[in-house]
Amino acid sequence: MHPTEPVPSPLFTAEDQVIEELDTEIEERQLEIPTGLHRQRLDRALVQLMPEFSRNHLKHLIEDGFVRTEAQAQAIGKVAYLVKAAEIITVRLQPTEMSQAYVAQAMPLHVVYEDAYLRIIDKPAGLVVHPAPGNWSGTLLNGLLALDPGAAQVPRAGIVHRLDKDTSGLMVVARTRACMDALVAMIAAREVHREYLALSQRPWRGDLRREVEMPIGRDPRQRLRMAVVDLERQSGKHAHTSLRCLDSNDQGCLVHCTLHTGRTHQIRVHMAAIGLPLLADGLYGGAGYLPLDRQALHAFRLGFIHPFSQKELQFNSPLPPDILQALGSMGLHNPLG
Repeated sequence: MHPTEPVPSPLFTAEDQVIEELDTEIEERQLEIPTGLHRQRLDRALVQLMPEFSRNHLKHLIEDGFVRTEAQAQAIGKVAYLVKAAEIITVRLQPTEMSQAYVAQAMPLHVVYEDAYLRIIDKPAGLVVHPAPGNWSGTLLNGLLALDPGAAQVPRAGIVHRLDKDTSGLMVVARTRACMDALVAMIAAREVHREYLALSQRPWRGDLRREVEMPIGRDPRQRLRMAVVDLERQSGKHAHTSLRCLDSNDQGCLVHCTLHTGRTHQIRVHMAAIGLPLLADGLYGGAGYLPLDRQALHAFRLGFIHPFSQKELQFNSPLPPDILQALGSMGLHNPLG
């Protein structure tokens, strides 16, 4: 389906879209009011103490009952409340899809392609895609707000799928709400093709092609991890990855991965589940490999039919230097030349 009008179904509800649900992690931040802000209005004080959030968003947090003082069991509820020096203010934070909640931050972004409807970004490793506890600023979303003022009017600044912080490579970002709705529907219909290169420190065994269909859910023993789960006993969702070995020796293997679903950490979990954890992916059992300080995973190819022009688009991203160096050290060849 390639609609020319916005899809009427609700945003972020399709079963197989990459952003499956809004983040539910919550952070409580305690702030001590400095002397210089004594008897300032609460909203003005919070803007000074939490510059990574917009004043309008902080105003809503106050009015919605997410701000309280240490001395009060109940929320303050009023932006005009006058704070006192040394007073402890607790703010309850959680991610939101509203782009207006976050501030624009200029940063170098590698834009591979752009038109009036969308952009293709080649994301470096180390860049968080969307604000969340521990990373409320300096994210791709903040950079998109600075790159394009219109992004503030689009949920999540047009982000329709994610790459992990330490995964590099290609992402499509919508510039309009109509395009965002269309791309979400296309991802759900598996009409956006995403291909990755993954490097494991273990050799490949068996047939050179493998279809991995294992459901993925939250690891009950460690919340930061995902895991292959038994759907009869745990909550989770169907996940399907196609794997093809490109090169292998005693030092490890290079694998071409194609996503058919978009679960959190899907390739990392599936590779670990078949005994091929990614190089330097400590969360899922991968061994360290200096100077590589992140999991060896790169989104190298992205393709789809443009939802408005109907033009076929395909983009390729070369392997970044850190993965190239590891590849050479292991005696494996670079399939991208």
